[in-house]
Amino acid sequence: MEITNKNVFITGSTRGIGLAIAHHFAAQGANLVLNGRSEISSELIGEFDQYDVQVVGVSGDVSDADDAKRMIQEATDALGSVDVLINNAGITADKLVLKMTADDFERVLKINLTGAFNMTQAVLKPMTKARQGAIINMTSVVGLIGNAGQANYAASKAGLIGLTKSVAREVASRNIRVNAIAPGFIESDMTAVLSDKVKDAMKAQIPMKRFGSVEEIATAALFVATQEYITGQTIAIDGGMVMQ
Repeated sequence: MEITNKNVFITGSTRGIGLAIAHHFAAQGANLVLNGRSEISSELIGEFDQYDVQVVGVSGDVSDADDAKRMIQEATDALGSVDVLINNAGITADKLVLKMTADDFERVLKINLTGAFNMTQAVLKPMTKARQGAIINMTSVVGLIGNAGQANYAASKAGLIGLTKSVAREVASRNIRVNAIAPGFIESDMTAVLSDKVKDAMKAQIPMKRFGSVEEIATAALFVATQEYITGQTIAIDGGMVMQ
């Protein structure tokens, strides 16, 4: 898929990995739908003035099926289509299982997994009609190997991998590709506040002995979106943490 002039909807794209992906795609000529739960600010949209692309903001709650349909419709009305959907929105609520409440568990799954299902279901009808499209689900290495204190998050991210493979099989004949990207430890606001001792312990688990960058995740997302013979795959961008 040639990405120039394609329309890309990125959930959870007001900061972090989602925002980096947005800039990376815009630099290649893709039109964007920026998304978050709150209204998208004009200042954020203004960051993309440097690119010769269209950028619209569509806010809403991915965990609400009706809201997901509305957001896809708003994006389609504004740009004409949604050619690429990147399900990036996600939350954490870390606790050991013995202390985790049912609400802690269900809230994370509702955003991370059900949210991706809602957005995928909403976009598939127009993609199927157009007989083209790409969906990328942002999972995590935690969904591949688990992590103490993150049973809810790991379950949601493992579920995304199963969702990716199943939907990929359903829609491949319509020329729609569905893949997942599994980031490892990435430099972020979260890692910035950690002590050097904690960072060193985390890096010790990584064969490449460093954290990844949001730009490296964005580069992978662009590659996956444009490759027309890759579907149903989970690509780990993790410095070698998970080798399958």
